[in-house]
Amino acid sequence: MTIAPASELTLLLVDDSELIRFGIKAVLEIETNPAMHVVAEAGNVADAVAEALRTKPDVVLLDIRLPDGTGFDACRQILAHLPETRIVMLTSYSNDNYVYEAVTAGAHGYLMKDINPVGLVRAIQEVSAGRSILDAEATGRVLSMLRGGSTKETSGDLSILSHQERRVLAFVAEGLTNKEIGDKMSLAENTVKNYLVNVFEKLKVKRRAQAAALWVQQGPTPKT
Repeated sequence: MTIAPASELTLLLVDDSELIRFGIKAVLEIETNPAMHVVAEAGNVADAVAEALRTKPDVVLLDIRLPDGTGFDACRQILAHLPETRIVMLTSYSNDNYVYEAVTAGAHGYLMKDINPVGLVRAIQEVSAGRSILDAEATGRVLSMLRGGSTKETSGDLSILSHQERRVLAFVAEGLTNKEIGDKMSLAENTVKNYLVNVFEKLKVKRRAQAAALWVQQGPTPKT
């Protein structure tokens, strides 16, 4: 994964409220470590996708309810064209189905709009560094849905993983990037990636967040 340069992060803000976009932009653009530059704004799905393709931002802050569709639609379309873009759902809704839909759409974070400015900046920094960020309540909801078998794609049987695969998955659940996992396990980054491919296939999941949620639900603390 290509990580954005530390000197600046570019962002796309997507919300149908111009006032909310103005407030978020004001918070982010006073940040200097790294500098955060809002390169585009959008108020609907169509404009969000178009602006993402035009500006290729490092991070997209994406509302869920938009006039011409949902943030999930925009998330899928953006990632289909720009798979390295990091997407954070920033919403007022802590709904079971919304949280699950965000994870399966490929979002790298799910935050509530009542988050404080410092927390928002920190979350963007974490997501841009390759980690996944979920609101604490949201994490519990995702785990609950996976435990209840709400998806046919997820088997959740961690016993079929090898020892090394379980170690890799444990570090994924801690939010580490492939490179960081490789450093901890003295493995090449590509080797870590290959382990994750096997993990995803065995667990029948498609996203890191899904696999990580299963580990948090069932797995023990990793041994280094």
